[in-house]
Amino acid sequence: VEGALQVVQRGGPAPAVDGSGRDAWDTVRTARNPGRPTTLDYLESAFDGFVELHGDRLGADCPAIVGGLARIGGRPAMVIGHQKGHTTAELVARNFGMASPAGHRKALRLMRLAARLGLPVVTLVDTPGADPGVGAEEQGQAAAIAENILALSVLPTPVVAVVTGEGGSGGALALAVADRVLMLEHAVYSVISPEGCAAILWPDSSAAPQAARALRLTAPDLCRLGVVDEVVPEPAPAAHQDPATAAELLARAVAANLAPLLDVPPATLVRRRRQRFRRYGAARAGVPAVRR
Repeated sequence: VEGALQVVQRGGPAPAVDGSGRDAWDTVRTARNPGRPTTLDYLESAFDGFVELHGDRLGADCPAIVGGLARIGGRPAMVIGHQKGHTTAELVARNFGMASPAGHRKALRLMRLAARLGLPVVTLVDTPGADPGVGAEEQGQAAAIAENILALSVLPTPVVAVVTGEGGSGGALALAVADRVLMLEHAVYSVISPEGCAAILWPDSSAAPQAARALRLTAPDLCRLGVVDEVVPEPAPAAHQDPATAAELLARAVAANLAPLLDVPPATLVRRRRQRFRRYGAARAGVPAVRR
C-alpha cells in the first residue's frame, strides 16, 4: 500500500479519463452497481453443471466465497469466486463479498483439491477487500491471505483469474495470482479503495474521484501497465444491463485463455507465473518508479 501511494503522489496530475475515454470514477461506480452479475450468476449462465463445495474443514463456511466443480468450454474446472448479492439482504448475508479467514481457507482447500485432481482453476474476483473486522483479524486474516498467495504462486495447474467487479486489495489478490489475469471492461482493481486513498493522501474522502483517476485502477490502464492480460468487453452500457451477453463474453474469454495453458508442463506454468508477478516491481516506460 505504501509503495502504491508513493506512486500516486509522485505520478503527477491524473488524467481525466482512462485509455478508453471513460472517467475512472464513473467506472468505480459501475463496478459497484448492485445489479452487476455475481459469481453465482456467472456459474449458472457461463459455466455448466456447477456443484458447490462447502466449508474450510476447520469449522466454518464463509458465505462470501463460493466454489466448486463446473465445466467451461466442455472442460472440467474448479471455479472459486467472491459472492456479493443484489439486494440489501443478500449483501448483508454474504458480508458484501468480504471474505473471512474461513473463506480464504475454503478457497485454498479447493485450489489444492484441483491440483490433486489435475483440474485447472478459474477464479472470479469481486470484493471491496477482505473482511476488516476484529474477529477476522483475531482469526488470522493476514496469514490466511498470505497462504493463498503462496499456494497460488506454486500451484501446479493452470489458473485463470477474472476481475468481474471490484478487485480490492489483499482480498482480491488472494484469488488473483494466476497465469492469466482478465478484467471485465467496467471492473476496477486496486491496492486500496479510492475513498481510502483519498482519506490518507488529501486527507478527505470527498477526493475519491481524484484518487480513482490517480490510482490507474481501470481495465484499460491496468492492461497498458501489464497488470492484467486482457480486457473482456461488456454489452453496452454495462454487464448489469444484459447479464446473459456478459456471461457469454466471459465464458468465451476464459475458455480462450485457458486452452493454451492446459498443455504447458506444471514446472513451466509455475516458473512463468512467478516471473509474471515479479515483473510488477520493475520500472516501465512512462510509469514512475517508487524510490525509498
